[in-house]
Amino acid sequence: MVGTSNGLIALLASIAAGCALGLVVGFASLRVRSDFLAVTTIGVNFLFTGFVRKQAWLGGEMGISGIPPTGLGATGNMAMILAFAFATILFSLYVDRSWMGFAFRAVGEDESAATTLGIDSRAYKLAAFGIGTAFAGLAGGLYAFFTQFITADAFDFILSVTLMAMVVIGGIGSTLGVVVAAIGLTLLPEVIRFVNDYRLLVYGGLLVLVIRVAPGGLAGVVRKLFARAS
Repeated sequence: MVGTSNGLIALLASIAAGCALGLVVGFASLRVRSDFLAVTTIGVNFLFTGFVRKQAWLGGEMGISGIPPTGLGATGNMAMILAFAFATILFSLYVDRSWMGFAFRAVGEDESAATTLGIDSRAYKLAAFGIGTAFAGLAGGLYAFFTQFITADAFDFILSVTLMAMVVIGGIGSTLGVVVAAIGLTLLPEVIRFVNDYRLLVYGGLLVLVIRVAPGGLAGVVRKLFARAS
């Protein structure tokens, strides 16, 4: 059983490690834009998982087992994960409405115009990478405590495509839209279990459909409906 302090230290370490790796990848990807950035990060995922599989001190192909439980029990673990998820959503909404959120949107829409407004695009790109990967590290730490076993295969190409689909389908830049899409795509495999071998085809089809019909994702569709209603 892992003590509260040890568990907290482990989670903080996972956040710090994720943030550090994100800053390294972000610095190396500063000149990459748009779709190529997504391809680059997926490529980094392949490189990193390949590296982990060859490291005996990380469990190699067999992964790491015997991770101590939190001691909170199944209900306590679920409550903890939901609390962290809710806190993440609140933080994202706060950032979206802050000056940092404005800077992120400005850099994403037109980097040159953002620079003329005095926004340091390089700094905000690195900040976006650091914040995003810090939360990814937190999620990885919670996942390890929840399953008590972790391997590189848990974060494969299908997961990368799934995460990308959540963002695109929910609506890039929309926290609540992505949350709805994440819940939907998490439950979808249970609904389409009979075609589980074709999940990539289903997700790819959804991505193409959304990009073609509703580029703004679910958030864009809702905005249009409200605009028409008013």
